[in-house]
Parts: sequence; C-alpha cells; structure tokens
Amino acid sequence: MSIIIIEFVVYCVAIMGIGYFFSRKSETHSDFLLGGKKLPGWALAFSERATGESAWLLLGYTGFVFMSGLSGIWVAAGIATGIIFAWLFLAKKFMRETDKYGVLTLPDYLAARFSEKANTIRWLSTLLIAGFLMFYVGAQMAGAGKMLFTTFDMPPVTGVVLSTIVIIAIAFAGGFISVVWTDMIQSVMMLITLVVLPIVALIYINTNDLSISQSLADAGSSFNSWFGGLTGFAIGVLFFNNFSWFFGFLGGQPQLSARFMALKNDKEAKQGSIVAIIWTVLAYSGAFMIGICAITMYSQGSFADVEIILPTMILELMPPWIAGILLAGVLAAIITTADSQLMVVTSSVSEDIINKSMGIDLTEKQLIWVSRISVIFFGLIGMTIALVSESLLYLVVSWAWAGVGCTLSPAILMAFFWKRYSGAGVIATILAGLISTVVWISTPLESIITSKFTTFFIAAFFGIIFSLLMPDKEQKLSGDKTEEAL
Repeated sequence: MSIIIIEFVVYCVAIMGIGYFFSRKSETHSDFLLGGKKLPGWALAFSERATGESAWLLLGYTGFVFMSGLSGIWVAAGIATGIIFAWLFLAKKFMRETDKYGVLTLPDYLAARFSEKANTIRWLSTLLIAGFLMFYVGAQMAGAGKMLFTTFDMPPVTGVVLSTIVIIAIAFAGGFISVVWTDMIQSVMMLITLVVLPIVALIYINTNDLSISQSLADAGSSFNSWFGGLTGFAIGVLFFNNFSWFFGFLGGQPQLSARFMALKNDKEAKQGSIVAIIWTVLAYSGAFMIGICAITMYSQGSFADVEIILPTMILELMPPWIAGILLAGVLAAIITTADSQLMVVTSSVSEDIINKSMGIDLTEKQLIWVSRISVIFFGLIGMTIALVSESLLYLVVSWAWAGVGCTLSPAILMAFFWKRYSGAGVIATILAGLISTVVWISTPLESIITSKFTTFFIAAFFGIIFSLLMPDKEQKLSGDKTEEAL
C-alpha cells in the first residue's frame, strides 16, 4: 500500500508542477480562458476527451454496466456517436464562428450572434451553466472521495478536500493552458487504465475457468440480452433512455465546445478529430468490458456502492506498483473534468457577466485575478456539494448533462444551421430547457423516459416557435424587402 501512496503523491505533485510551468504562458485574459489559439489540435483532442469522460466513465459507467449487463452498451453507443458527430461536423464550425465574432465563451458567442438580446442571453446561459455544472464538479469531487476511500480506507471527506486542493491549484495557476496540458497527460493515464484493466481481467477469467456468458445468465434474465430482455415499446424506451446521451454532445457542453473554439485551423481540427475518435472507441470498449468482467468476477449484491468496482478490481488484480499507476488514471479523470468545468463557470462569470454584461472596466491582469478568485469560490462550492450530496455519480452527471448539454445543444445547432433562429428563440430555448429539466427530474417522469431526451426536444420546440413568432429586426427587414420585391 505504501508504494501506491508514494505514486499518488508523486503524481499529484507532478500534475501541479506541470500546471505551474504552463501558467507562465497565460499572459492575457484570452490566454487564461481559451489558450489564445496557441494549442495544437492533438492536445486539445486529448483534453476534450479527458474533460468529457470524468469519474462518470471510470466509476459511474462501469458500475452501470455491472448493474445492467449487455444492454449498457447503448449508453456507450450514444456517447460515441455524439462525440464522432461533434468532431466531424461541429468542431470546424465552432472554430470559424469564434474567429468571426471574436468571442471567448459559449454564452458570449450566442450573445454576439444575437446581439439584440445579448445581455439577457448572457445572464440566462451563465445561470444555467453555473447552476448545473457546479453539481457536475461536486460529482467529480465525490468520486475522488469514493476512490480514495476504496484505495486507502481514507475518510471520504478527507478525499474530497484533498482532491479539491489539487483541482483548484491547477485551474488557479494558469487557466485554460494549464488545464489543457495537464488534461493531455491525464487523458493518456485514463486510456491506459481503461485498456489494460479489461485485458488483465479477461486473463484472470480465463485462468480461473470462469464463463462470461454463464455469469450473465446467472446474474438475471435481463443481463444477457442486448435489450435487457424487453420487448415491443419497452425496447424503444430502453434505447432512447440509454442512447440519449448523444443529444448532449451536439455543441451544448461548454467545457467541451471550448476545445473546438480554441482550434487554430482546419489542419489542427482534422488532427484533433482523429485522436478523439480513436480515444473514444478504445476507452468506451474498455469501460464496457470492465463492467462485463465484473459481473463474471463478482455476484450481484457484492457491493454496497457499485461505483467502487473499478478501483476494487485494480487493487485485486494488479501488483501494487501497477495499481498505483492505474488508480492515478481514475484520479486523472476527476481532476481533468472538474478543472475544465471550473474554467467554464469562471469564464462565464468573469467574461460574460463582469466584463461584457456589467461593462466593468478592468485591465488584463485584473480580469485574470477575477477569474482566479472565481476558481477558488466555485471550487469550494463544488466541494460543499460533494460533501452533502448522497446521489450516485451516474445520476448527478446525467441530470447535469440534460440541464446544460441538452438545453444548449439545440441552441447551438439552430444558431449554426437555421437562418430564422432569433434572439427570442435563444431565450425560449434556454428557459424551456432549464425549467423542463428541473421539473422532469423532480417527478416520476424521469424513471419513465430520461430528461436527456425530453429536454433536447422541448428546448428545440420552444426555440423554433418563439423564433417564428418573434424574429429579430434584421429578419423582419429581410422579410419585408422580400414581400416588396414580390
């Protein structure tokens, strides 16, 4: 156990050292929030994937597969499809729109694109992002507490506090540039964990003459069916509930879209898409197999909390020096996502509210310090949420995914591809997504069909209706000229 502790300490010190080294490259507010468009595409791709796949993937999803069996594949299918779609069809569009409007954040883009309602859009989108992403950050810190409890029998509260210190230190030091480069290293660590562990688990299963197919059958009638043993309409509900993660990847996750906005050119975007797609296929295949192997190695009911399955398997299957490296991959997932989400909340407050909406005249250095103070403030809020929340990682992240990703995704898609989308439509999209998510997850409706599916279409519906009823002035003038010509 001592060697694992040493590796953890070395890892955390190294990551904070890397963050400090790159902090010296953040000279302007643009550098602090978006890297000044100086980062290579492959590094942004690694960062985007590490940010997108948090403790949710390593702890939440592996536990979900353990509890559901083969039908858990549809979550991976939905997410992988969304990631591939975003990199192939949205990344370059984000890059070009960022250059066109000279913006640093997702709310700032929507505000600049629909300038008639700019301030309202900034305030609403910032409220949406800060409100939901703070629960997402809290979920990462709670994941750290679970992992350190499983690994070292450390009190979860201590684990949450220690992880918070590391997370805040990296984001505070150098902002976006520090986060991306530390993400890149941690993304590799995560991938090693997700590729190596299932291979070792399969060797263990084969060596001990265990049967995956028999174990799936013994676990329950639904475990060895790709559709959970369901028929008819129930299959459609299962498919949409699991595949619905797809909708949150369509441009609406600001912590992911920031990586697209930071791309320099088409060549870097193509390079990034290749790296991201390969990473996704390897990581999700590995995470799914970890859950399936766990069904074979452990009986249902073996765990009071199924989200500690992955660290348990690492400790049981690996020699201590390798276990320390792989468990660092779990900590990497937590740190990368929490850092990126902190940066999104910070940028929304410092850039969209203080700098743009309130128009407070600050120097570059003052804006950077406002951002750094925001990092500490919101980091402590996330820690508080982690300490008082008893919700599972899978559920908390799922709700945040609906509230932010599935609300802003239709707004981004319509802003990119529908000329008649208006400022009123953006406001209606955000309000409809926010309200419908809160209402949906607070009622039994969530157990019938997920809010990740309903939020996207409810937000899109109201966005379309209000855009048609309340077009922007430019659209009205264009329509009037067309009628005159006719």
